Amino acid sequence: MNADIVKLREETGAGVMECKRALEEAKGDFAKAVQVIHAAGASRAEKKKERKTGAGLLYSYIHNNRVGVLLEIRCETDFVAKSDPFQDLAKDVAFQIAAMGANDVSELLEQSFIKDESLKISDVVNQTLGKVGENIKIERFARFEI
Repeated sequence: MNADIVKLREETGAGVMECKRALEEAKGDFAKAVQVIHAAGASRAEKKKERKTGAGLLYSYIHNNRVGVLLEIRCETDFVAKSDPFQDLAKDVAFQIAAMGANDVSELLEQSFIKDESLKISDVVNQTLGKVGENIKIERFARFEI
């Protein structure tokens, strides 16, 4: 079971004890344990949505010198803004905007994630929120195309 805990932790980013509890609740069924962790993460994300996002970053992405994106994405602390999961999220969201475009943030959040169409962008944000433990908000973006 220890190997499953490690694998589950790598796949979901959840803590060791959370992975252990999820596997116990799922009676060793790995796929079910992933669902348990995602459900718990969604619950935590909902609770954190009201917290103030005073830090964050501006992320820029240019694709083939023809499409450019400037993204403002926020979190609660500079520590999280510099973290790999948050930086990866910024990169993925900017790439999404470059590829798919969107009129506004609410439309963007409802789009299917181009790297995994079973997820919406809002799911990807919530997964990262679960990993970093802070509220995350896509504030605004601009997309330019030649």
